[in-house]
Amino acid sequence: MTAPSLEYHRIGIRRPHPLPRGLDAVTHVLFGAWQRRAARYARLMRDAETVDKHNLSMQRMSDRMLREKLDAYRTRFQRGGTGREQHLPTALAAIREAAFRQVGLRPYPVQILGALAMHDGMLAEMATGEGKTLVAALVAVLAGWTHRPCHIVTVNDYLAQRDADWFRPLYRFCGLRVGCVTSTMEPVDRREAYAQQVTYTTSKELLADFLRDRLRLRRISDPQRRLIRALLAPRAAERETMVMRGLHAVVVDEADSVLVDEAVTPLIIAQRRENPVLRTACRAASVLADALVAGRDYTLETRYREVELTDAGMMAVESLAERLPPLWRGPGRRRELIEQAISARIFFLKDKNYVIQDGRVVIVDEFTGRIMPNRSWSEGLHQAIEAKEGIEITEPNETMARLSFQRFFRLFPHLCGMTGTATEAAGEFWRIYNLSVVTIPTHKPCIRRLEPEKVFHTADEKWRAIVDEIQNLHAQQRPVLVGTRNVAASERLAAQLDAAGLEYNLLNAVRHKEEARIIAEAGLHGKITIATNMAGRGTDIKLAGEVARIGGLHVIATERNESKRIDRQLFGRAARQGDPGSARGFVSLEDELFQRFTHAPVSRSLTALHARNPRQSYKSVLLAMDRAQRSAERLAFRMRRSVLGADTWLDESLSFSEDPGS
Repeated sequence: MTAPSLEYHRIGIRRPHPLPRGLDAVTHVLFGAWQRRAARYARLMRDAETVDKHNLSMQRMSDRMLREKLDAYRTRFQRGGTGREQHLPTALAAIREAAFRQVGLRPYPVQILGALAMHDGMLAEMATGEGKTLVAALVAVLAGWTHRPCHIVTVNDYLAQRDADWFRPLYRFCGLRVGCVTSTMEPVDRREAYAQQVTYTTSKELLADFLRDRLRLRRISDPQRRLIRALLAPRAAERETMVMRGLHAVVVDEADSVLVDEAVTPLIIAQRRENPVLRTACRAASVLADALVAGRDYTLETRYREVELTDAGMMAVESLAERLPPLWRGPGRRRELIEQAISARIFFLKDKNYVIQDGRVVIVDEFTGRIMPNRSWSEGLHQAIEAKEGIEITEPNETMARLSFQRFFRLFPHLCGMTGTATEAAGEFWRIYNLSVVTIPTHKPCIRRLEPEKVFHTADEKWRAIVDEIQNLHAQQRPVLVGTRNVAASERLAAQLDAAGLEYNLLNAVRHKEEARIIAEAGLHGKITIATNMAGRGTDIKLAGEVARIGGLHVIATERNESKRIDRQLFGRAARQGDPGSARGFVSLEDELFQRFTHAPVSRSLTALHARNPRQSYKSVLLAMDRAQRSAERLAFRMRRSVLGADTWLDESLSFSEDPGS
């Protein structure tokens, strides 16, 4: 029989504090700045030096003695209490030695510094290639010793499985079991994986399992009532068995991607609901949208991706309203339907926002470039896109539960993470998650060379220049990694390289099966690799023997992204771990970022100036690009705040996230 305390830990939820407002928000920001003070960093450095001093004594121990010492620390950490922190330096030194003996990796002092920062509930900014995966394992051992659930969140199933298998010997030596949850697993296997002290998974799987568990609880969420029900109706209780064993500690790898980029869209658990009327309406609306003309019948707000029918457009739709099912003939409903159909045509593009696979619309993650086969757009948008593409229209989904990633990760009592690019979003990490960002120095000096950005009038000129640069570097046998924003751009460049007679590896949402191998080979002599934003995060690019002598890996960004962080992530692929390398960005006045986030008068003026004198306009164009990026970042932040605000409103109205034990 399960103890009430264990049942409470399994189903109890920590209610996050509301986000501060007004003067409270100002005070909160000032406190965050104080949290990032130099004195705290100095304390972490002293602790890291203390760990390093124990290195020699740990090396002298036999495996049996080291295991006994680890078992003693595990017992102390499991008992809890304030005294356990005094054993932290020696415990971490023992884990460090165990890592070397079990997986052949001895953490550098800077990795120990990162582990201490994360154990302290901070977000560690560690440069690409500095061994963040090993740091996560060190932190997870400490968290696993508390005998409470520890989840390590990675960006995809491959990395979750790889890292769990990679560090299983270390966890076993430290007296812990490790599990892995991937998208293809059945509930019984998920329950087994979550039963381990440390579980690797992705943010989407973790949140989806949490929501499914809340649905399984139904109205009986009090731990003692559930125990009574288990005694009186064991079969009913068995049907409500949860797969997770609660929320406690979470280590987020690539935290900027998980906590910021993916936080724009809430995760929704839904089930198919037959709606033949909506399917008919979407087909009719798609035909009607084809007959409307931009500027005359509707206006576009490209920055916010909004469509608005004009008076002429409303009259045109009214004259054709008899083609719609009766339910959708009312002025408000037909307007909503037609604007959705136009939006699907203008703002949601094939090979950019989605791809067609096996006759189905499959969403492409805008920030990672990965396909999301089990997800769909809500409120009829998915059906509108299917109607536009002329494929079978699927049944719409009925929402069963929803939650934003921001609110979900704020439910964890202990949240920490790591990423190569956190500084730009340090304010948001603190305001939303109470996460202080600490920058960890590199083990070896970074010698990356950033070449001046190149500006072109048209996209065609830009792509020709990119091919020329690739050809010149390939002639030197230097490896080149080219980053593109979407599938269409990667396929366009691939076609141009084919025409130039150059061999390459192509990695995008459609051709993703060999991602790790392709990225791992990107540092070989003369290798040309084209990759969308996924760029093999988490996979090390090692240079071939003589590549370092001729300059190392060269990274090309084919256009700016909507966040400087993503540009930095791409450039961070070059010059890892003290290797040489270089990077260059290419932009044009026809790029989406410039067109969407630059005011029309400024855009026209700069375009005219650049046509007359490209050199004179160079700095002005780059300044406008910087402003466009900041505008895009502000818009994305407002969208994330609105998603979090909607969750908060639902919480207050429906008490969805109330502490079930209260």
